[in-house]
Amino acid sequence: MIKAIIFDVDETLVYYEGYSLREWYESIAIPAMKELGILIDWETFRKMAKGELPRSYVENFGIDHVEFWKAMDRANRRYREKLLKEGKIHAYPDVDVIKKLKAKGIKLAAVSNASQDNTELVLRAFDLLDYFDVVLGKDYSYLDGVKPNPYLIEKAINILGVKKKETLLVGDSELDVKAGKNAGIKVVQIIRGRRVEGADYYITNLNELLDLIEHDS
Repeated sequence: MIKAIIFDVDETLVYYEGYSLREWYESIAIPAMKELGILIDWETFRKMAKGELPRSYVENFGIDHVEFWKAMDRANRRYREKLLKEGKIHAYPDVDVIKKLKAKGIKLAAVSNASQDNTELVLRAFDLLDYFDVVLGKDYSYLDGVKPNPYLIEKAINILGVKKKETLLVGDSELDVKAGKNAGIKVVQIIRGRRVEGADYYITNLNELLDLIEHDS
């Protein structure tokens, strides 16, 4: 029986008009890095962001990795605030399922590779924050614990007080699928773009979660 659902946030519950990691790197990350007196090439930055290199790899460029990622998150905060003001961050129409799941007594968590601050910012902007029992962004004490590492997923499960077999992870990306599998839980991919191999279930609308839960019970 499913008692808890862990959601990814960006591109699962909300989306960013015109966003791409490369665009973010060029318009946000590069200016923030220049303020720190360093410049990391695109391919290295991409690999760190996607978990192909540890986040601590940035120390090869002569900067403390916690300081670096906090600076990136401050820049990301300004970026998100700007997009919100311009109406360029949107909640997907099917996020109303969050309220329906909550009404059914399902425990809910939101887990993101973004910072805690930035994750809460976008959830609050669409009146979603209060529906979640747990919200977790990247942990500065263990920055390599972001997805696909299962650390944040397992932390959410422990806080929710449920068993892994009672938990679903819902996300849109390969990182989400890998993180869920690494944590030993079933994964639902909401197909917002490219289908990712390895998920247990595939849906095109979050309301399909209601049928999944009924079937599992």
